[in-house]
Order: sequence, then C-alpha cells, then structure tokens
Amino acid sequence: MQSVSNSINHLNFNVMNTMQRSYPVGIQTFERIINERRVYIDKTDLVWKLAHVAPFIFLSRPRRFGKSLLTTTLESYFEGKKNLFEGLKIMELEKEWKSYPVIHLDLSMAKNCDDVEMLRDSLKFVLRPYLELYNYNNDGQQPGKLFAEIIRKASNNINGNVVVLIDEYDSPLLDVLHDREGLLTYKKVMQEFYQPLKACEKMIKFCFITGITKFSQLSIFSTLNNIMNLSMHPDFAAICGITEHELTYDMAEDIAMLAKQEECSPEEMHQKLKMMYDGYHFSENSEDIYNPYSLMNCFAQKRVKDFWFESGTTSFLFKQIQHFGTDITSLNNIEASESDFYLPTEVLDNALPLLYQSGYLTIKGYFKESESYILGIPNNEVMVGLTRGLLPMYSGIRSDSVKLGCAFKIFKALNSGNIDQALSELQAFLAGVPYVDGFKKKLSEAATREGFWEYTMYLILSMMNIYVQTQVRCHGGRIDMAVFSATTTYIFEFKLNGSAKSALEQIDEKHYSDPFTTSPNPVVKIGVSFDLDQWNIRDWMIG
Repeated sequence: MQSVSNSINHLNFNVMNTMQRSYPVGIQTFERIINERRVYIDKTDLVWKLAHVAPFIFLSRPRRFGKSLLTTTLESYFEGKKNLFEGLKIMELEKEWKSYPVIHLDLSMAKNCDDVEMLRDSLKFVLRPYLELYNYNNDGQQPGKLFAEIIRKASNNINGNVVVLIDEYDSPLLDVLHDREGLLTYKKVMQEFYQPLKACEKMIKFCFITGITKFSQLSIFSTLNNIMNLSMHPDFAAICGITEHELTYDMAEDIAMLAKQEECSPEEMHQKLKMMYDGYHFSENSEDIYNPYSLMNCFAQKRVKDFWFESGTTSFLFKQIQHFGTDITSLNNIEASESDFYLPTEVLDNALPLLYQSGYLTIKGYFKESESYILGIPNNEVMVGLTRGLLPMYSGIRSDSVKLGCAFKIFKALNSGNIDQALSELQAFLAGVPYVDGFKKKLSEAATREGFWEYTMYLILSMMNIYVQTQVRCHGGRIDMAVFSATTTYIFEFKLNGSAKSALEQIDEKHYSDPFTTSPNPVVKIGVSFDLDQWNIRDWMIG
C-alpha cells in the first residue's frame, strides 16, 4: 500500500514539516482531499478491486468510519477523473479510465422525518439534483418512480452504463428502530424507493450501498437478490479505517509530532493511540484497524481524547440496549455465530447485531471449528463513551458528575493500591449523588438489587478505563466483581444488609482468589456491605 508520504509528495507537499500537514477533519470528499493536499491514506487498490468484484455490493461500517469517503472515491473513479489518482496505487491497475454517468445519493439527508409524507418529500429532495440535471418534472410521482426515471434517462438506452452509489441507505429508518409500527410504515416507503435497483438492473454497471445496519435486517432489499454483502469479507476488512501497518509506516511523523507535544516517546504515544482508537476487526482474519475519525482529529488537535462520541452518540442504540435488558457487564466477552449479525429487526431478541454494526462491539476472536466469534468492546474510547451513556440509564446518576466527582479519585487510589481511599471516595460520592430521586427510582426498578449495585460499580469504574469483570465463574461459584488495576487484582463480594465480614469469609470459603494465583500482580480480597436504607456502602473489610 502506498504511503501517505508518497501520495502527498506527488502533490508537491512538504511532508517532512509535520506542522504543515493538513488533516481531512470534517471532509469526506475524495476530490476535495486531493485538491486541497490533505493527508490521504491510499486505499485506491482496494477501491479498484471493490469496483470489479461484483456489480451490486453492500458494505456495512460504523458511523464516522470512512464510508462517505469511500463512496466519493468510487464516484471520482467511475467519472474517469484520472488526474486525481496520479501517484496512487490504482494507477498500476486501471488502464482504460472510462467515464460513466454516476447517481450518488446521500440518504443522511432523509433522516429525522416526523411522518411518512415528510419521508417521501425528503427522498424527492435527495433526487432533485438529478431531476433537474435530466430535465424531468416532479409530477407527484412516488420517490421510487422518480428514481427509476433518473436511471433510465442517465442510461441513454445503453445497457450497463449507469453507476449508482447510495450512502447511509438506512438513515431514514434508524430513528424508528425501537418503534415497531413506525418501522413497518417507513420500511414500505423505502422498499418502494429501492425497487428500481432491481427493475433497472440491466442499465446499472455498478451499484454500491453503504450503511450501519445490515441490509437483510430491514428486509428492504427483498426484491434485490443479487447484492453481495462484503461487510465481513476478509479482502475488504481494511477498506475503511486506518490499519496498524498504515499508522506505523505512513504516519510515523504524525506520531512523533504528537509525542513531542505530549512530552513522551514515539513508542509510548503509539501505545496510547492503540489503546484509545485501535481494536476494530471486520472479519475473522482482519488486521488491527483504528477509528479514522478519531485518529485524524487527534493529530489535527494535537491531543488524545474522546472524539467519536463528541461527534454525536446514537441514542437509538441506547434505547435498544435498555429495551432488550442487555447485560452490560458481559459486553467484553460475547460469543456469537455469523447468523447473529444478520437477524432481521422484526425478530431481534437482543441488541448484539446493532452493537456490532454500530461499532460498540467488534470481533476479538474466531473459532474455526464451531464457526463462532468472540465479540468485545474495541478500545478505551468506546468503553468510556459507552459507560458514560449507560450510567444515567441504569443508575439514574449523571455521568458528568461521576467523571468530575469521584471516578478519577477512585482510579488514582486503586492504581496506588489504596482500597480504603477508593471506597471512601465512592461512599462520599453516593451520599451526595445528584438527582438522588432518580437514583432511588432506578434501584427500585432493578431486577435484583445485587444486580443494580454490580451495574453501578461496573459503570463507574469502567468510565476511568479500569478493567472490570462481574459474575466471574470459578469452581467455587461466581465472583461478584473482579477489578484489575495496573498493579493489583481486586476481588469484591457484595452483601446487601449483610456484613462485610461475611462477604470476606465467602471469598475465602469458596476460593474465589484461586483463578488469579498465576497473575503477576498481588490479589486483594474485599468484602463490601450495602445499606439499603441509606442507599450507600455501609462498610467494607479487606483481606
């Protein structure tokens, strides 16, 4: 793969002066990135391969992961804009550079519709530039009929010469995923809109569709049975995002610049970036892939922080997590089969497909014998953002009050081995927690009070990137919580209106520490008692 340095050099850009590097933050158009001499990771060999693998293709990736950039790169390629690709990998592969009529639709412009008529009007608005281009009047026809006319006029009666690119095809439906009746109504409109892709198949040379959710989930392509889903194809796992290899070899100067800013070594900075933004895998043999949106923002702003969640969290997903009663403490170790990724929305009984497709979970392992996957949270950025959104939903506690209040103090105390200070900080925080009525309401609604406290403790600690496991199985039973700091492993047993002493005795009687005897870090046992009248920690004992 061509390096960033080479692709920038062909534009006469001085890559050695990293202070002058211009990052494509907020820019998703390939032509603009090239013309403005912004940093571009060369994916054009994969783009060429994608354009020739099949005539109808679907690719799912999380939001802010480069789907729109990929779509506009295909647009420039099929429009025959050879000059934009000078010096890039595709020049070794493409010899003809033909130009085709391209219909590029961005369906993100048709989201947040209040009713069906507004949805139809939004779809017509998306089609308007092509209606004007081909001088076709909107005479009250349905959006699908207008779409079909655009394809016919673009084809000039020549078979197989129109290119259709549809970005964020599922945007109009994401806001109603939790509303069964609304989803069915909107889905009928979208089925009518996409029907021309089948009816006009002979006129279409290439059709590329992107989105977050898998097409089969929404059943809107039921008539289009020739589309190839490449979302988990190993050949295209790295077509969006930045791989470990690309970061290491193509962006070494950017890492060095950021390391200098943060007063650490390039190796230390690379590790920070890896922990924060890496960890995505889109097939069983996928390379390590970094979130491109977060990484580019990090280099542009010269700071390592959460960027993905700042760009807008997906509220529909949090609603689904709560709707399905998802065990949020198990999200780092979920076993699933490939069919679980393709379940239709109408029959979903858990949030796993949406969590994976939205980027909150990713592939962490694969067992060939059983053809099953292990899913987990990709990195610290997602872990912190996810827990920040879930904490108020599950506990009634405002996440910002935790972050600004006790979480960092607990983090420092645990890392220094001071468990008394850590629990004192948590106890003091809970005694004065904001919106205590909401806190009590969530406690009363919890399936079990033990589960409520496990969720609350899990979310608060996870918010500071402390690795936490709950209900850990061992030969003696289940450990309520295991917490892993940089220096120590902590085993917690909780008792409600019981004594901390009895909780500590249970850890010893059931040998809860045995699974951790081979750990290089010391194991500390803690029994914790909760007072249900005071809605707080009563006391604790350390063994």
